[in-house]
Amino acid sequence: MNRRNTIQRQLVSETVRSLDHPNAEEVYETIAKNHPHVSKATVYRNLNLLAEQSEIVKIKTSEGADRFDHRTDKHNHMRCRICGRLYDAHDAPIKLPIEAIETDGFIVEDYTVEIIGTCSECNKKSLEVSTNGKRT
Repeated sequence: MNRRNTIQRQLVSETVRSLDHPNAEEVYETIAKNHPHVSKATVYRNLNLLAEQSEIVKIKTSEGADRFDHRTDKHNHMRCRICGRLYDAHDAPIKLPIEAIETDGFIVEDYTVEIIGTCSECNKKSLEVSTNGKRT
């Protein structure tokens, strides 16, 4: 089905491109600052539609709300367990032995890898707390 590209859909797409792996609420809040007439339901509907059309990617994480990415190529993500920020795992090519997974007639169609750790900013804050005995 060919749907027309609405101004609201364009706003949602541009906002996802301008933010770093936002969740739906972050997209809505960003749009609402300059376009208060755009409803939350419109933002959520357009995020899902853009993901269905493969114009953006919906990222399911093990904790928290789904995130959205303007990069539609197959790539993995890293999530900081402290601040929750999601990063592209540029230098972490992960190759799964798909043949080993495909057993008992199960055919792998896709996979998601979520790398969980602590980002450099949270590591720095943690180091400051442990060095000074208190947060600076």
